[in-house]
Amino acid sequence: MADIVQQRVEDRLPGLEQLERVGLFTKKEVKSMLKRSTALEYKLHRSVLSKDDFIGYVQYEINVLELIKKRRARIGYHFKREDIEFPIIQRINNVFKRAASKWKEDVQLWLSQVAFCKKWGTKSQLSKVFSSMLAIHPDKPSLWIMAAKCEMEDLNSSESARHLFLRALRFHPENQKVYQEYFRMELMHAEKLRKQQQELEMAKIDIVRLSFCHPVFIGTVRIICLAINLIGAQFMLSLLQIAAIFDFTKDLQDKILQNLQAQHTDESVTWDFMARRELEAPGAPKLHSAQGRASDVDRREERCCAVYEEGLKSLATEPMWTHYVTFCLDRFKRKTNVTELKEKNNPGHCCLVPQLQVLLSVGHMDTATQVAIAATKCFSQSVEIWSLSLQTLVHVKSGEVGSLFQEALKHVNPKVTDSLPLWQLYAEWSIVSQCPQDTDALFQKALLSTVPAVSAAMKETYLEWAYKTGGYKRARKTFKSLHEHRPFSKAFFTKMVQIEKEQVSKPTALNLRDYYERALREFGSTDDDLWMDFIREELGALGNPENCGRLHWRAMKSLVGESVERFTMQYTLLQTGHI
Repeated sequence: MADIVQQRVEDRLPGLEQLERVGLFTKKEVKSMLKRSTALEYKLHRSVLSKDDFIGYVQYEINVLELIKKRRARIGYHFKREDIEFPIIQRINNVFKRAASKWKEDVQLWLSQVAFCKKWGTKSQLSKVFSSMLAIHPDKPSLWIMAAKCEMEDLNSSESARHLFLRALRFHPENQKVYQEYFRMELMHAEKLRKQQQELEMAKIDIVRLSFCHPVFIGTVRIICLAINLIGAQFMLSLLQIAAIFDFTKDLQDKILQNLQAQHTDESVTWDFMARRELEAPGAPKLHSAQGRASDVDRREERCCAVYEEGLKSLATEPMWTHYVTFCLDRFKRKTNVTELKEKNNPGHCCLVPQLQVLLSVGHMDTATQVAIAATKCFSQSVEIWSLSLQTLVHVKSGEVGSLFQEALKHVNPKVTDSLPLWQLYAEWSIVSQCPQDTDALFQKALLSTVPAVSAAMKETYLEWAYKTGGYKRARKTFKSLHEHRPFSKAFFTKMVQIEKEQVSKPTALNLRDYYERALREFGSTDDDLWMDFIREELGALGNPENCGRLHWRAMKSLVGESVERFTMQYTLLQTGHI
């Protein structure tokens, strides 16, 4: 082992001597670097290897590269890169290669090397890295997409990108994201060919004009059409949105629309898209008078409603009604400075939302109350109808609000996440309209919900209410009563941190650490921002900077996936004073 390490250290000497000779580093600094690199080399040649040692080695070498870059900029020296930077970059790639071969299952190692290659101009390595990674992780569609995008955008190789997408489809024949990105790539390729064609035309060079008869396009459209037939209307609409980005795809968009109308009229999203499309449909020439514009908008909205009602004849489902109601509400809330447009109020032909809005706007409170209550009886299991009706009853200050909130929670399925808006609305009303004891009882009931999203969100609201009504002591007491009862949201802990900092008397560093530690216990494996906030806290007036190194070590141990790379980048920027 010692012989190998000695050889590696000797290989470094020419580069270190060059750094000293050109004035980028002093003799003392070079000696320190040699000592540090020797220690790192020994760690990489132990009998029992550690991933952290490899990460530390790479991070040290990257820091050296960054420092060289700054020193070059400061003294204005830009030569000898092949003698200084290139050997360092080659060493880093070799270490990445060794680490990836040892810990093949760690995708983050592969992605870190990809990011390094992109940043430090070694794009020639990218294809090799992706090829090795995909051979081990063919089950991850996002990696195939990333590799194809790299070939297309970074290496400017459309053929290689197409080959990767076709291979990806063999492993993931029903993955929507792969089809979407493949579709986008082919359109980008066609756009590039069109631009080249235009440049040649401007140069008056004879060329073969590109069109949709191009073999590349025919094959792509055939593949995408197969995917469309398998996956459905929502996927077709996503492709349509991608195609709309390019100004030469009108024929392709028309084909997708024809397929959508012919095969997917049994899906509510089809009718919703076709109805909303009427608003942007080509119409009369641009009108200058306010009355003319108001009439044109009114006609367009009537056509939209006609499409919705046509769809309801064959598809009278709750999603279909939801789309119709949402459209009517969006149009009712439209903002305009034109008086005639403000006065236009298409109620959506007996659509509930506009009806309630109109009744409230003209002051018919009793009628609005009756319609809202009737709607809850007709659609007793719809969260959206309950929310809208209860908002109306709260607005008119009806005496039946409290009992209707309780009835809503009985009728709506308590195990669905959609019930969260009802709980939030109930809490907001109770805080304003009920005594503190009743509000506290409501929060206690919400905390017992079997839906994690409801319980977590209400903890945060409960803590905020406790602080507003009882001050810091009550907030602290509430936090202590809840901090052992999962589930939690990140905001629950950050809110307590904020409350602690707002105290007139000096906040307690011990308490702040306790809040962060509890938050990291729940979210420390995925939330890199939480670790950075904790480190900044230790660097602040109340913290202890000596704890930062330990926190960095813990973060590298705890974080997984892409969060490791984000944390490493943010921590490096913090150390160098960039953030």
